[in-house]
Amino acid sequence: MAAVAKRRCRSLHVLLLTMAVELLIMVSVCSATTQSRKILADANVAPRPVQLRKEREQVVVDNGLVRVTLSTPGGFVTGIQYNGINNVLATVDREDRGYWDVVWKGETYDKLATTNFKIVTQNDDQVELSFSRTWSSSKQGKAVPLIVDKRIIVRRGVPGIYMYAIMERLAEFPTVEMSQIRIVLRPRQDMFQYMAISDNRQRIMPTEADRDRSEPLAYKEAVLLTNPTDPDLRGQVDDKYQYSIEDKDNRVQGWMSNKPLVGLWMITPSDEFRVGGPMKQDLTSHAGPTLLNMFASTHYAGNDMDTEYKQGEPWKKVFGPVLVYLNSGSPQDNYKTLWEDAKRQMWEEVKNWPYNFVASKDFPVADQRGQVSGQLVVVDRYVSNRPVFANSAHVGLAAPGHVGSWQTETKGYQFWTEADRQGGFVINNVRPGNYNLFAWVPGVVGEYKLDVNVTITPGGNINLGLLTYNAPRNGPTLWEIGIPDRTAAEFFIPDPYPTLLNPLYIDQERFRQYGLWDRYAEKYPQNDLVFTVGVSNYTRDWFYAHVTRNNGEGTYRPTTWKVVFQLNNVPRTGSYTLQLALASASIAKVQVRFNDAKWPDFSTGRIGSDNAIARHGIHGLYRFYSFQVPSHKLKEGDNTISLTQPLSTSTFQGVMYDYIRLEGPGQ
Repeated sequence: MAAVAKRRCRSLHVLLLTMAVELLIMVSVCSATTQSRKILADANVAPRPVQLRKEREQVVVDNGLVRVTLSTPGGFVTGIQYNGINNVLATVDREDRGYWDVVWKGETYDKLATTNFKIVTQNDDQVELSFSRTWSSSKQGKAVPLIVDKRIIVRRGVPGIYMYAIMERLAEFPTVEMSQIRIVLRPRQDMFQYMAISDNRQRIMPTEADRDRSEPLAYKEAVLLTNPTDPDLRGQVDDKYQYSIEDKDNRVQGWMSNKPLVGLWMITPSDEFRVGGPMKQDLTSHAGPTLLNMFASTHYAGNDMDTEYKQGEPWKKVFGPVLVYLNSGSPQDNYKTLWEDAKRQMWEEVKNWPYNFVASKDFPVADQRGQVSGQLVVVDRYVSNRPVFANSAHVGLAAPGHVGSWQTETKGYQFWTEADRQGGFVINNVRPGNYNLFAWVPGVVGEYKLDVNVTITPGGNINLGLLTYNAPRNGPTLWEIGIPDRTAAEFFIPDPYPTLLNPLYIDQERFRQYGLWDRYAEKYPQNDLVFTVGVSNYTRDWFYAHVTRNNGEGTYRPTTWKVVFQLNNVPRTGSYTLQLALASASIAKVQVRFNDAKWPDFSTGRIGSDNAIARHGIHGLYRFYSFQVPSHKLKEGDNTISLTQPLSTSTFQGVMYDYIRLEGPGQ
């Protein structure tokens, strides 16, 4: 019995020792996790309840991590207290620190000052506030005809504020054009000087005063820094459009302060309320400092964007919620620490979308949404005898319309995903409604559109099965220029002018440098571009943008590019096919001639105003043309296709090509 007791005692000691070691490991892991999250509260103390305090012409919400002050009833964010900093926002006019605005009636800005304030939710875990206004004919011409409900949410344990807005138009409201909807925050200039919009696009930024002292360039947004506060910035170009990004990649971006080490971030967990689809480019952060969330704009799309809201067409849309997030670090940390933590928080928000804490009935939670799945394959008999998987296809649901209409659609919601290697796709958390399903495949021209509407119901799960995209094709490929990826990134991008550099883009995204359009006339001083099939290489011999030629003294002239190719045999009957895909167009026209015909054999007509050339975008709106070329237009031996851009009143007029392919007669 004594031996048994000793064995039991030793076993108990081993068990207790094991439990102690495991407990130490757990404490160590939890401590490390808490440190990486940069939550300033003690890990052993529960987050403080959210408190609300009404004051004269303002309301204050405090959760122990952030204290947010908002004007009442106007709904402007006038203060964010964090980590001992009384206000991380600029000391400018109270209505210029944090606000929503809408651009309407041309270039008229309405900051959406509201007239009604209401507490929607108030408990220990959360406060949600509403700042709203209505519209009547007495406000015609003075305020954008919208019913506006701006919402603010502060949650227990979250160092930040959630912002969203419900915007509505009744059928009787007058027709209006709304070209831009956004949130603007203005961080403190004396603190926030380091900007980050992606892993590789981060830098010290000039101040607004630096820009005021700078030399203006070809348009108002671009300046040459001549006398900046930081001498390292002297001689650099600053332009807010150099920091644009595609919406699909714009999940988190913001500003950091070095002393103290603090970050102020805009986190967008979903693109469903943005316009123009996943490749729509838009502004992010820029010198000021300014922190934006662009919900709708005409940037990189221009007048083709559907910005007219007509009388007789009721409309309602929820923009957001998005999270304005704050974090901080110890003296041993650095900017990378804050950036990595901001990305971690972003993925946390994405995982929790759609949020279950939003009070508005206009924001459906997960079980009120639906799902669509399927598999997409591509048929191109001149590439493969069998259907091929639509690897990495972009597949999305948008308002019903024609092929490509989602690029300019603004009034509804869009839901996009990327297919897997077998073309399989799942689109989750889709709001109820009627949609068209669209898709495009990297490496394949054109676009797929399902020929029936997709109706989403709450909790519905629709499997569309196998979908087939019959890619545009009439005959075998004789030659091709470029890669069908909806951008001009693969073409020749010249070196920037040494005196007009942005050092951020020396080794990446070189198309974002200023003034590249003027390099065309230097590369081709006498004659325009000539591309010889089988000899030329599009990565060095095809300029990224088909621009005008600068004659000097503010005058320009058209340019004609030529593709020279050989045909060994030309049948007397039948037709060839030219497949032409454009990545951008800015007040331009492409005229196509075969073998120097006197009159164009094909013309796009005047197209585009996306301004991607001036705004350093390697693409704007995608356009695809396919047209037949009768055999008698071609000959055995040398042939020439001439591409003329005849509109020439500005240096920024032109097109960017995505892909060109000549196909022989079908077999």
